[in-house]
Amino acid sequence: MSPVEANPLATVASGLLLGWSVAWPPGPINAEMIRRALARGFWPAYSVGLGACSGDFLWALGVALGAGALADVPGVRPALAAISLTLLLYLAWSFLSGAARSWRRLRAGHPPEEPGGRLETSRGGYLLGLSMALSSPWNIAFWLAVIGRQAGATLAFGNSLLLAGAVVTAAAAWGLILCSAVRAGAHFATPAWEIGTRAATGLLMLFFAVQLILRLAAA
Repeated sequence: MSPVEANPLATVASGLLLGWSVAWPPGPINAEMIRRALARGFWPAYSVGLGACSGDFLWALGVALGAGALADVPGVRPALAAISLTLLLYLAWSFLSGAARSWRRLRAGHPPEEPGGRLETSRGGYLLGLSMALSSPWNIAFWLAVIGRQAGATLAFGNSLLLAGAVVTAAAAWGLILCSAVRAGAHFATPAWEIGTRAATGLLMLFFAVQLILRLAAA
């Protein structure tokens, strides 16, 4: 298939609409940004979204350069799915066990355990978001559909980058709005609320892990 040129303004508009539409639905990235915005602050939360946007752009760049053909290599998608599943299960265990420890401390009259560790920092959040985006097997399919197979042809390289930039810009804007809004109401959070948020996030991660398993089984 020969590359096709597209109208730049139409490409940007399409990318912004697409990026916004795929960014706001519930998912592990949004769940983790909400939890961090309540418990840790704006930048530890928003860094997760920025890391995910970076991972998305890397996938888009890879597809534009032809690396999307790797998706058809046997074992690539299952390997990515295994990594993604492991990460989701680890996060679920980390959040649920942390919530349980904090709840026991609260019942004993002690301050709840504060989330800690390298992943709770802004740098850790960025790496977490990046890892979650890069290990998602569905990101390959998404960018192949957006860039690799437009009306039976591939987009020209410049148009591909323009489209990808618009998509991740819209996603980053959504993350900015989400983290700012959640952080604005964070002062209402009590210790019990924070514990509940960690537990809910852990259950969500577990739900997304089960959902991944079911989608892989149906594929």
